[in-house]
Amino acid sequence: MLQRTLARLPRPWRVAIDWIVTIAAAVGLVLAVKAWVVNPYRIPSSSMEPTLHCARPAPGCLARFSDRVLANRFIYRLRSPRRGEIIVFRAPAAAARAGCAERGDTFVKRLIGLPGERVREDARGAIWIDGRRLREPYVAQSRAGDGYRGRAWRVPAHEYFMVGDNRGDSCDSRAWGPVPRRNLIGDVFATYWPPGRISTNLLVAAGVVALLALVAAYVRRRRQPD
Repeated sequence: MLQRTLARLPRPWRVAIDWIVTIAAAVGLVLAVKAWVVNPYRIPSSSMEPTLHCARPAPGCLARFSDRVLANRFIYRLRSPRRGEIIVFRAPAAAARAGCAERGDTFVKRLIGLPGERVREDARGAIWIDGRRLREPYVAQSRAGDGYRGRAWRVPAHEYFMVGDNRGDSCDSRAWGPVPRRNLIGDVFATYWPPGRISTNLLVAAGVVALLALVAAYVRRRRQPD
């Protein structure tokens, strides 16, 4: 019935309504994607240097601009978090009590300890998981730090041990304990800003989206009456 009603309208009106519906659908899609699939975040501190940059003149930052990253908010509905992933999560209450965060803050750290594991930092700053040394090529020796050397932690069930790559300047699970699964927001899968830091997988994803948009536009055009 709606189509018959629109067919009686003058063509300029039909075109305007078509554009309004298209724009509304696009806005709705963007909001849905942001809420449930992908969300952008800015790196505010040097805790993940040199993997993810923050901007000078903040202490320990290496770049002129902070990295902007995208987190996949849907991935952990399909599978469990994996060691080595960089994860966005809501700071647990213990982080606020330790003076590292305020209520509602989000952190970006690397997952190194899984539920049930024993994590230890030795006298040289190396991390050991259940008695086996963890290989960490992303940690620069100059940023290993020494504040937690000789300490050990047990990761409870359904919780994860998060640590910054910049071990000497990261307030993380070593200070306030593991992060509950319910606090995890998503896996960081791409850097989208600044231009020189854009991730290859983001370019691939953008190409796929552009191709799908072209296919959808072609199909829609083919279905329109002359």
